[in-house]
Amino acid sequence: MGRYTGNVCKLCRREGMALWLKGQRCFSEKCSLKKRDYPPGQHTRRPRKVSEYNRQLREKQKAKRIYGIQETQFLKYFRLAERMKGNTGENLLTILERRLDNVVLALGLALSRFHARQLVSHGHVTVNGRRLNIPSYLVRVGDEIGITRKEKIRKLVAETVEINRGTEVPSWLEADPTNLSGKVVQLPKRDDVTHDLHEQLIVELCSK
Repeated sequence: MGRYTGNVCKLCRREGMALWLKGQRCFSEKCSLKKRDYPPGQHTRRPRKVSEYNRQLREKQKAKRIYGIQETQFLKYFRLAERMKGNTGENLLTILERRLDNVVLALGLALSRFHARQLVSHGHVTVNGRRLNIPSYLVRVGDEIGITRKEKIRKLVAETVEINRGTEVPSWLEADPTNLSGKVVQLPKRDDVTHDLHEQLIVELCSK
């Protein structure tokens, strides 16, 4: 299945929570979830019994949609998390947090995850001084993330940083708004994941 190109607000309504897919709009009164806090489609407001499988599936779908990845890549991350020491579910979430597009967003250099991915894919982001156009790149401790020297791009990113001013940067990252850059000071931990996800349900589903 290809990338989802439909109305992303419907994804938030389907999961019953804000997935922060539209940046600042999600914090405003224009958020569709505030107007229609029920799933899209006909008959969706009828009460129905939720099975254990459905709960597990919804958690996995939430994680995929929050981080903007497809099924194959998600399962790849899960297998990697299984091979790591420690709790598989926590490992999975910290791996997702380390994606380059997520780091660009967390540093306040982008308005939304789509915007962050676009910046990376178009080669406007650097890692340790070198251009990198792979959104799925997993950052490591000591990596320095920045924006290329193109004046037009830096001006646009500077405006984005100003809009995002006041947004809290995760403790495992160190932001430098003046230079439009940031640094990975440590690997993320479970407590650094602010999204409302129940990773154990994901593990139970993917382990079947």
